[in-house]
Amino acid sequence: MATGQLFSKTTQAVFYNYKQLPIQRMLDFDFLCGRETPSVVGIINPGSEGFQKLFFGQEEIAIPVHSTAAASSMTGLKQPTIRVVAIIAEGVPESDTKQLIGYAKANNKVVIGPATVGGIQAGAFKIGDTAGTIDNIIHCKLYRPGSVGFVSKSGGMSNELYNTITRVTDGIYEGPLRPEVKMIVVLGELGGRDEYSLVDALKQGKINKPVVAWVSGTCAMLFKSEVQFGHAGAKSGDEMESAQAKNQALREAGAVVPTSYEAFEGAIKETFEKLVEEGKITPVKEVIPSQIPEDLNTAIKSGKVRAPTHIITTISDDRGEEPTYAGVPMSSIVEQGLGVGDVISLLWFKRSLPHYCTRFIEICIMSCADHGPRVSGSHNTIVTARAGKDLVSSLVSGLLTIGPRFGGAIDGAALYFKDAYDKGLRPYEFVESMKKKGIRIPGIGHKKYKGDSRDKRVELLQRFARSNFPSVKYVEYAVEVESYTLSKANNLVLNIDGAIGSLFLDLLVGSGMFTKQEIDEIVGIGYLNGLFVLARSIGLIG
Repeated sequence: MATGQLFSKTTQAVFYNYKQLPIQRMLDFDFLCGRETPSVVGIINPGSEGFQKLFFGQEEIAIPVHSTAAASSMTGLKQPTIRVVAIIAEGVPESDTKQLIGYAKANNKVVIGPATVGGIQAGAFKIGDTAGTIDNIIHCKLYRPGSVGFVSKSGGMSNELYNTITRVTDGIYEGPLRPEVKMIVVLGELGGRDEYSLVDALKQGKINKPVVAWVSGTCAMLFKSEVQFGHAGAKSGDEMESAQAKNQALREAGAVVPTSYEAFEGAIKETFEKLVEEGKITPVKEVIPSQIPEDLNTAIKSGKVRAPTHIITTISDDRGEEPTYAGVPMSSIVEQGLGVGDVISLLWFKRSLPHYCTRFIEICIMSCADHGPRVSGSHNTIVTARAGKDLVSSLVSGLLTIGPRFGGAIDGAALYFKDAYDKGLRPYEFVESMKKKGIRIPGIGHKKYKGDSRDKRVELLQRFARSNFPSVKYVEYAVEVESYTLSKANNLVLNIDGAIGSLFLDLLVGSGMFTKQEIDEIVGIGYLNGLFVLARSIGLIG
């Protein structure tokens, strides 16, 4: 690297304490400048290890994440190819900082920080949030080097000076010592004596490039007492540290010092144009920066793109003051005293069903809530719970056994009974056709209940339906099938699955609120098995 050069297009950094936005801005700056490799090679995030995904242009990259900063900083200093370590951190202990600084001095290396606000070399490298957003960087033309070196005591004022310098010159490069820098702009502030080192350098001829300088804080003289400004060092103290004294000293040393901050831009412009006329500066050619892809979320918010939704829900809406179920406000559901059956009708069937329908749903849930510990679902749940697993794991282990042999025959029963009835098959024709196909009839048969000891739950459901449903043709057909199967074996009774499946067909058809296509879809998707899953979850949790 050239004398005085800290950064180049190959400079890389380790970022302390993960902050996505400043790191992404560094990577966007890299891409904007046409760098071949990302400048951020690692992230220090206390207590975390792994990788963080970010973008380098359009390509998503993975940056390693480490847990400590001091050790990694020392490791970086010990690498022969690393000359500068910039530590953007607030939490590095003072003892560690002293060790880093001591090692750096002994080995002719540079530590920027800890707690630095950042830095930038136009067209090459950016540290942290320096220069702000990509839009500001493009506006200030920091994506390519200019001819002006800029030194500022105020990080907060840097952005304003980037903009000012770009308006009246060919832009910023980096520090004052580089040969590419033809003039220097300095922004100081009251308090401290750093500016006098520049005065001495000008008087001794160590700096022979034109310097345009301004020390802010001239208003401090208007206050009767000492004033503390925004920075720790920006304090109106003795006369030598005042802005007026520093400006006068710089002016006497040969720097161009305007009479006010408002005249600062004009002084920079005049000095630059003079150097161009003298042939000492050849304004750099403008280049077109690489186009940074815009983040999808940002583009959507600005209305530049339209993004299709990935998930559409038609059952509930939480965008208003209160959630609604199929258009019915939650407050209305509570105020009307509606029950679980009504909520299921809204969320599952997207409509408000008659009371006898929702009451039937609730009876199904109560009837199927539990049936002892001997069935596979209960057995699995008990074993899992006794093994020390949590409630959700125990519940799921039981639910996963639901199928044709345990509680999952409701859909199958509805499907086969509906198909046989709609085709006009007589009960014995249906049974014999299933036998020839080698298919067990879903909803027929039980290990416990027999023809002379029926399931009370089945009787209860049938009694309710015959008293309240407009039509019970499907369950009557199922009962006729049962009569035929009982002539074959005493345990081939209509079980709870068959009763619910056939009765739910009567509910769907008799209510007059569903089309044939909707009924076929409900049976095909597995809604009816969902009743058993919901109901038995109550018992399994208990």
